[in-house]
Amino acid sequence: MKYFLTLLFTSVLLAAAAQSEIDTLPTHIQLKWSDEEMGVIIHLDMQVFEPTYDFRQNWDYHPDLSIFNPTDLNTDQWIRAAKAAGARYAILVAKHCSGFSLWPTMAHGYSVKNTPWRGGKGDIVKDFIASCKKYGIKPGIYASATVNAFMKVKDPGKAFLGDDVDQDKYKQVLKTQLTELWSQYGKLFEIWFDGGVLPEDQGGIDMLPLIRRLQPDAIAFQGPYGYRNNVRWVGNENGVAPYPCWSRADSTTSADGTISIKGLNGNPNGMFWCPGESDFPLRESAFEAGWFWKKGEDDKVRSLKDLCNRYDETVGRNTNMLLGIVVDNRGLIPDSDVQRLAEFGAAVKKRFSNPLGSSSGRGYSFVIDWRSPHTIKDVVIQEDISKGQRIGGYKLYGRQNNTWVTVATGVSIGHKRVEPISPDTYTALRLEITKSDGEPLVKSFQCF
Repeated sequence: MKYFLTLLFTSVLLAAAAQSEIDTLPTHIQLKWSDEEMGVIIHLDMQVFEPTYDFRQNWDYHPDLSIFNPTDLNTDQWIRAAKAAGARYAILVAKHCSGFSLWPTMAHGYSVKNTPWRGGKGDIVKDFIASCKKYGIKPGIYASATVNAFMKVKDPGKAFLGDDVDQDKYKQVLKTQLTELWSQYGKLFEIWFDGGVLPEDQGGIDMLPLIRRLQPDAIAFQGPYGYRNNVRWVGNENGVAPYPCWSRADSTTSADGTISIKGLNGNPNGMFWCPGESDFPLRESAFEAGWFWKKGEDDKVRSLKDLCNRYDETVGRNTNMLLGIVVDNRGLIPDSDVQRLAEFGAAVKKRFSNPLGSSSGRGYSFVIDWRSPHTIKDVVIQEDISKGQRIGGYKLYGRQNNTWVTVATGVSIGHKRVEPISPDTYTALRLEITKSDGEPLVKSFQCF
């Protein structure tokens, strides 16, 4: 009996160790997500048509459905603009905090089915998904589970009247709506839980089995605890990831599942693989923090230089970049925004399309040698993260007059590290890995 118990205990320990090792490596879904690098998130809600509306000031007031009538709405235009910017996935905010729903939900009447738009027969989610398929963009859906002004539900997802009946009513609405969004529109690339997920023992719905059953291959931003395809927030909506930024973290959510994890940098020895996604709006506006359109704010679009800096501070710091795009009261992305998105996509492509040299492989030292001088402005390094994020320190050297000079030093690399350097002329570049948890696996070392 003692021998059996010893074997059983040993087996449990080995199984736990094996599971721990699995959790600290990316799933194939997380690997694909990291490779996409950039997405957009598209906002359209009642405040676009009634800019004075603020549910926080009056929870009893909801804009009349008659005002929602974006007569020129064209989701093809949205997705073409996103693709021109270089986005490979797009997330539609199907229900923001007002509670108004962009699809004809059966959960309640506050949705497009009771508006003048297309005689109440339209479905923006359906159109969006069709446009994504048409242009080869992976679709995602945002549906806030934590705030619903129409249902009088406040963050973190509780009916603020404190009535169990109201909470149960909201839970049924939430479950109905998520079931509709996750079952009626096909496979989703990413699901966005803004503000996390309220656990069942605190009044939330049993989210984990629902997502596993309906969308098991979707990435979940701030998803339910225990879901293996989670990604995390980086702590701000300004497109600046912390550095160093690790793909591993101590937990995928906080203890109650409603706020971002502690330690926004992550932890190189964390228990879970949960990489960061850096969201920020294209417009810098005080109105709804730039996430929604307001008349007369075309001058609020970020400059091209600012967007390029954000690329370096998101994609270039081992996170995905998620750029917020507004839709105006016509149902279109404004011309100023469309133009800037195209300029940004062209700038990134021009900057990183033609490397002057490259190297890759296993080991601690990598050299790109031209012998003749080349002027270098950017260095891009990538790890093979399928085996984890191993590298914890590196140095870059450039050869000038047969002497190696230090160009840059860094800590984490992960999926991608963009290292902008002061333009200078070198006959060779050398990457030295100074710290690594196991043999370094460099997927790509390139200069531009």
